[in-house]
Amino acid sequence: MVKMKSADSLAVLEAEIPACVACPRLVEYRERIAAEKRGAFADWNYWGKPIAGFGDGAGRIWIIGLAPAAHGANRTGRVFTGDRSGDFLFAALHRCGLANQPQSVKVGDGLELRDCFISAAVRCAPPDNKPLPSEEANCSGYLDREWELLERKRVILALGAIAWKATISLASRHGYCERATPFAHGATVQLSDRLTLIGSYHVSQQNTFTGRLTPAMFDTILRQCLRISTTTPPRRRSDQTKPAIRVAELR
Repeated sequence: MVKMKSADSLAVLEAEIPACVACPRLVEYRERIAAEKRGAFADWNYWGKPIAGFGDGAGRIWIIGLAPAAHGANRTGRVFTGDRSGDFLFAALHRCGLANQPQSVKVGDGLELRDCFISAAVRCAPPDNKPLPSEEANCSGYLDREWELLERKRVILALGAIAWKATISLASRHGYCERATPFAHGATVQLSDRLTLIGSYHVSQQNTFTGRLTPAMFDTILRQCLRISTTTPPRRRSDQTKPAIRVAELR
């Protein structure tokens, strides 16, 4: 079981993450993109730093993505904000009542998440959206701390295979998963009687524009998350029972 600092908080973590320089390749890439910019965003002052999670710290649904987009969160400073992936995600969250508005283009535009927190397996934009295993490992400690701080979590929704693998590893480090389980859209792992992992295809433009992931498919996943999150019993810190593993496909 990973032990966290007693004085830790989401606010402390949010302030700490942007200063991270653990991965030289990612530091060079995120800063170069922020300096070069994209023509459509030439008037933007790019964030160009690692991205903290955001949302409702008391939320029961925790969404874990892959990494910031080079001209999305690396520009705006908030995960999934300002890119096509975010357009798809926030519209879906709004449809099911987890967000107060269907779109977010920048920090401070009024977006609020309800009963939901979003973060990523890797906190810097990686070249070609492909982080190295060492870079994933360097970021894993941030997920560990969020695991401890998001005390009301009931469902973890992993977006894509990399986030799924990172979440399986995360749960294992905290004593909640004894073996790896293959990623599949709609796959579930019952981590304990109070915590469920669900997988979904990533909300990337590649998946949503080709129809591999449709709004209806993702709405089904979110409704499953909502259903489980409102019926799972509250966390019992004294419960040390080893969880059983169950994998199923949502129909």
